[in-house]
Amino acid sequence: MNLNSVSNKELYKTVCEQYTGIPVFLQYWWMDAVCKDWDVAIVHNGDKVSGIWPYAIEHKGGASIRRSPFLTPYSGPHIFFPHDLKESKRDNFEHETINALLADMPEAKVWHICLQPGIKQAGLLKDKGFDLQVKQTFLMGLHHGTETVFARLNEDYRRNIRKADTELSIADEPQMLHKLYDFQKATLGSKDLQVYYSMEQMQKLFDACKEHGCTALWTARKDDTVQAILWQVWDDERAYYLAGAKNPAENDKRAMTALLWHAMKEAMHKGKKIFDFEGSMDPGVEKFFRNFGAERELYLIIRKNDSLLWKLKEKLGG
Repeated sequence: MNLNSVSNKELYKTVCEQYTGIPVFLQYWWMDAVCKDWDVAIVHNGDKVSGIWPYAIEHKGGASIRRSPFLTPYSGPHIFFPHDLKESKRDNFEHETINALLADMPEAKVWHICLQPGIKQAGLLKDKGFDLQVKQTFLMGLHHGTETVFARLNEDYRRNIRKADTELSIADEPQMLHKLYDFQKATLGSKDLQVYYSMEQMQKLFDACKEHGCTALWTARKDDTVQAILWQVWDDERAYYLAGAKNPAENDKRAMTALLWHAMKEAMHKGKKIFDFEGSMDPGVEKFFRNFGAERELYLIIRKNDSLLWKLKEKLGG
């Protein structure tokens, strides 16, 4: 391939096909599904790719915008460390690669991007003019096997899962995606909130995940009535709880716990190393995830606003 004759996006598709370990949220086909327009910064170390940063392209109110797309919990850079790189040099390699990626990206007035857990170049990002915030997720290591992972769960959770085994049936039902959307709308509506993506957008992303063999839509039924739904995705190393909701018309207190445990077992069966709960800052959700015995992990959010119009919008709460 003549690299001078292809676009970065075309080159990036080849990178995704040839390099392992790229998170599912950064895959070219994921970006196609969640972005109207996007591009990617690519940095090389010799003849090898050392880093990539796919990003959505938006222009609103006269400002260029970089922000994480819908249903995409993590964005930002991904680093390919050389196999023979000494541990003592990894941080410097990451620093230089992210610096080069930022230099390769066009200017944007407004930024709001949630980085992957593990990206910790706070000093560099601060020096580039970003405001930094942190969010948290919970990560469950899966390499010890089912019995060890199950033993980490809160005793009440283990009891509920055992009872759910006799009361609920769990299956992969892609055709129930519209029900998940309805459950989400009802749950958020009761809090005077709205789902920030459409059913059509959700379906497009789900279809892309299905086409690439990295998703399941788990339903928990009792007496043929759906109690809760969980959308799971995965990549080479990790599985993720992408979205889920309980049936607002039902009051089953075990269904979501059972679905999360089922998703973890499926992840172990597929040989994944980590299950990511994509934890919340909401105290109730945090407690629910924490009681699974997973490890808390903080990750960075980078923000910047050099647009007068968008500053006014933020001030007005828009």
